[in-house]
Amino acid sequence: MQIASSDPYQAVRSELAALRHQVTGVSGCVIAGVDGLLILHDTMTSAEPNDIAALAAGAHGISRTCGAALQQGAFSEVTIRNQGGYLAVYAVGDLALLAVIGDSGLNIARLHLEARPVTARLTAMLSIQTIQHSRF
Repeated sequence: MQIASSDPYQAVRSELAALRHQVTGVSGCVIAGVDGLLILHDTMTSAEPNDIAALAAGAHGISRTCGAALQQGAFSEVTIRNQGGYLAVYAVGDLALLAVIGDSGLNIARLHLEARPVTARLTAMLSIQTIQHSRF
């Protein structure tokens, strides 16, 4: 008999928290579906996680359309820079997104270096979670 964890997404939450702590200027991380629905979050910002999930999906949609129109392939990531900070959105497999919110002091190159391997690990973790949950 296998004992179920009280939080099946603890490893995913740990990845989000680690990314926030490893890169100075990251104020939050959100995992969203490509449909804009919130899956998980680790945020220290006043922005509503559900709104961030919807914004990530919008950025994904525009970027995916650009990739198709320019014949550049599938969506990988997009970065939006505003006067007061950043929103970076990364593909996590085909059905999820990692949105990272950063302040104006964020080193975006460092974020990309740290976030890309995180998205690969998250893809594997969320695929496993989907399979485990579909058994029940």
